[in-house]
Amino acid sequence: MSFFKKLKESISSKAEAVTNKFKEGLTKTRDVFVERVEDLFSRRKKIDEDFYEELEEILIGADVGVNTVMKLVESLRAEVRKRKIEQPSELQPILSEMIIALLKGDEKSSLKMASSGLTVILFVGVNGVGKTTTIGKMAHLLKSQGKKVMLAAGDTFRAGAIEQLEVWGQRAGVDVIKQQSGSDPAAVMFDALHAAKNRGVDVLLCDTAGRLQNKVNLMEELNKIYRVISREVPDAPHEVLLVLDATTGQNALSQAKMFDEKSGLTGLVLTKLDSTAKGGIVVAIRQELRLPVKFVGLGEKIDDLQPFDSDQFVHALFSNWIKDADTVS
Repeated sequence: MSFFKKLKESISSKAEAVTNKFKEGLTKTRDVFVERVEDLFSRRKKIDEDFYEELEEILIGADVGVNTVMKLVESLRAEVRKRKIEQPSELQPILSEMIIALLKGDEKSSLKMASSGLTVILFVGVNGVGKTTTIGKMAHLLKSQGKKVMLAAGDTFRAGAIEQLEVWGQRAGVDVIKQQSGSDPAAVMFDALHAAKNRGVDVLLCDTAGRLQNKVNLMEELNKIYRVISREVPDAPHEVLLVLDATTGQNALSQAKMFDEKSGLTGLVLTKLDSTAKGGIVVAIRQELRLPVKFVGLGEKIDDLQPFDSDQFVHALFSNWIKDADTVS
């Protein structure tokens, strides 16, 4: 069975609504990145150095990342030699398969939950990446799965952050534990942990300050929060998720490296994928950091935060190629 047929079959068993969300959310990346690759594959009549150079440029332009692009193109060269491929169009399924392989890792992309009792998930990230919005959408998602959810308003420094989280709490129908603006975030976490345990909550989602990664005191604040959580709930936090804005491309990658050094990340959430043509940053981040992308933001609606699925991602990007393969077969 061809690669595209296998991919189509794996998608057919998944919810159509989710497949459509990925397709709509990746429209900009598909329109720019995939159309340029298609143009290259149809325009070039042979696979030579000029072909490889142009492909490198397109991949780097989609923010796949220089190191990852070099690795990808080297793998393509090896396949071309091994299979004696002459037509660029024959590389379409091979390139798609390689991108899926780059996105997949050994780690589970699902959220790690406590085997019993309270699960604590800590969200970190700089201001403006959509962290508070992500927490609200995550609350909605977990509540729709039948879990009792609570939010902790630990971003006490940014003006309006507590109020913003409260609005999301109301929308998702969950309680928010807060203190006054400017209060100690670790104290908010302490209160929230006790409230969550007393009320039989399943999952506590914790917001933190939109710290600039070069401000050491803010990183120390994050470590203090971490210590309070692990003291009150052994094995917690069960996840430390870094929220990144996909539209910032390579800058998101440098943020991720800094946070990973300081706070022991367990996974990533990429927001605003629907607003960028540089969706290749998902591949770059996955390769450079070896951290699973756990969720992606594919739109503005409350249900537009989706668990990341590499098959859905590649299927959404290359849906036209899959259609063409069906026509040919």
